[in-house]
Amino acid sequence: MLHFAPWKLAVIFLTVLLGFVFAIPNVLPEAVRANLPAWAPKRPINLGLDLRGGSYLLLEVDVDALGKQRVKDLSEELTAALARSPRIGFSARAADDNSVSVQLRDPSDADEALKRARDLAQTIGGQVGGIGGRPDLSAAMDGDRLVLTLTPEALQLKARAALDQTMEIVRKRIDEFGTLEASVQRQGANRIVVQAPGASDPAQLAASLAKTAQMTFQLVDLTARAEDIQAGFAPPGSEIVPSDDGFTPFMAVKRRAIVTGENLIDAQPGFDQNNRAIVNFRFDQPGARAFGRTTIDNVGKPFAILLDGRVISAPTINEPITGGSGQISGNFTPESAAELAALLRAGALPAPLAVVESRTVGAELGADSIRAGWIAAIVSFVGILIFMLVFYGILGLMANVGLIINLVLLMGALSGMGAALTLPGIAGIILTMGMAVDANVLIFERLREELRAGRTPVVATNAAFERATLTIMDANITTLIAAAFLFQFGSGPVRGFAVTLGLGIFTSVFCGVWLGRWMLATWLRAARPKRLGLVKAAAGAA
Repeated sequence: MLHFAPWKLAVIFLTVLLGFVFAIPNVLPEAVRANLPAWAPKRPINLGLDLRGGSYLLLEVDVDALGKQRVKDLSEELTAALARSPRIGFSARAADDNSVSVQLRDPSDADEALKRARDLAQTIGGQVGGIGGRPDLSAAMDGDRLVLTLTPEALQLKARAALDQTMEIVRKRIDEFGTLEASVQRQGANRIVVQAPGASDPAQLAASLAKTAQMTFQLVDLTARAEDIQAGFAPPGSEIVPSDDGFTPFMAVKRRAIVTGENLIDAQPGFDQNNRAIVNFRFDQPGARAFGRTTIDNVGKPFAILLDGRVISAPTINEPITGGSGQISGNFTPESAAELAALLRAGALPAPLAVVESRTVGAELGADSIRAGWIAAIVSFVGILIFMLVFYGILGLMANVGLIINLVLLMGALSGMGAALTLPGIAGIILTMGMAVDANVLIFERLREELRAGRTPVVATNAAFERATLTIMDANITTLIAAAFLFQFGSGPVRGFAVTLGLGIFTSVFCGVWLGRWMLATWLRAARPKRLGLVKAAAGAA
């Protein structure tokens, strides 16, 4: 009982030391934190939206656009597949929300057309490598018409994957814009809730998050006549798109993209030799090879850089670009170039994102919430300290020291993890303090029983800790399971409560079982008391 293994002492001292180191920034002025060494923790606890104020956004993913885009791509792929040698002729092509059809000129080509169409299917619902998966489309003949239809399961899986991908991209964009501790959570089948503490302009945040940022590099169709472009007629294999390059309002570009934004691995704002704002970009290896081959074959011709279906720049290929990097120039300001680079680094949204609701949570509400929450926390904390001191004497004083260290460890954990403290999180801290002394009460009451049985303080203390620890662990494990489910399935405020409750369970067990046992063992070894002054009923027996 009185002897602690060196590794246990090391764990106790190191844990307490780290807790104080990470908690200290919360009581230091900002100027002092800025001058701390680079290795020192500087980040205080981040306040959540309900305490700090900020922006709340409810975003909706346009999952219907996914099917339409897949149908559009499928229409182009089917045309290319039928055009392969030997060519299969068709006279008409049609498309709706989930299917593509072509009218074959020669019914005898039906079998070969079906084979080529089925090769366009993508595997869904399988393991890595497509094992056990199913095709995302079905191909069938309706008379002499070939019909390709996307399956409902494919559309559902694409919608689910798009929502997950959109949430990740939204998180990256928020990080790029420097907004700390934003909460991004799923709501329903196609909605996302964003809570950004400290962001006072929800309109600006929404505009940045809702940009699709789909970038493509496409060749300009030089065969298109100006009058046809003005009238909206494009040559076969091309399309008319709006242009923001400052020279023409519309432009004809080849439908087939050279490379897309998916091939970008980096984008940074910069300035050219004329001190104009630009965006420098770099492709991955497949993108660099495709871009290099295209520029080699099209020296002297222009190519268009499209962002969300609009031309932002249409430079001429003066020489082959084989290094996999280049620059985007246009009517950029330094701010817009930095914003575009951030969007490109974060990636393109797989589907359009609409803002359903946006609002600002005022800082005044946060200040009132903080004041009320901390008053409740301080009153309950002082009440617990007095209770433990009155009922358990010197042992209660040790429990109070452990409770203070417990609170410091909890603050240090919240600061080190960068977790956001919400108003329900303060409630979790208050509950943690009650649960922390609950472990001490279990141990002290067990100690009282051992003393009544006539055991010495050392033997009684050892038995009390050994027998009460299992009960403490059982109670805290079940609470931890509840906190885990709250965090997994709860919304923002509920998750804030779950975070502080879950962390508080670990710090409470540590302080009650490990730290408390070490403090009591150290006191027993130093004082060698004949009896423990718990209460008179126990003192006589001790």
